[in-house]
Amino acid sequence: MKYISIPHRTAYTAMEIAESAHVSGKDMAKTVIVDLDGKLAMAVLPATKHVSLERLRRSVGVRHVGIAEEGEFRFGFPDCEVGAMPPFGNLFNMDVFVDPQLAEDEQIAFNAGNHEEVVRMAYKDFERVVHPKTVAM
Repeated sequence: MKYISIPHRTAYTAMEIAESAHVSGKDMAKTVIVDLDGKLAMAVLPATKHVSLERLRRSVGVRHVGIAEEGEFRFGFPDCEVGAMPPFGNLFNMDVFVDPQLAEDEQIAFNAGNHEEVVRMAYKDFERVVHPKTVAM
């Protein structure tokens, strides 16, 4: 599996990170921690999009979906800065749901666990490692 690490100036929003790292916003994957019927999961979508909780709820087939509060997950990622979790839910015992737009990309970029570095890799490699479910969101 090939990947590259791209350092950038400190940035916090997905679009700021994409700009700072010189990555297209549609290729920059942001990770949103969601609560699906009481179970935490990762919704991974392009920086250019907002997660539609209703569309995600219907796609996944749950009754309740909401954005998780920081206090619900911050201790589940001990080696990551809050808000900079990479989309490797499999490492954190979390399901990963990916927006179809990212699944069509040849390469994606995402936070490397901090606010100063992103990782860029082939989507096929990400898919092989993480086994995300592609759902509308």
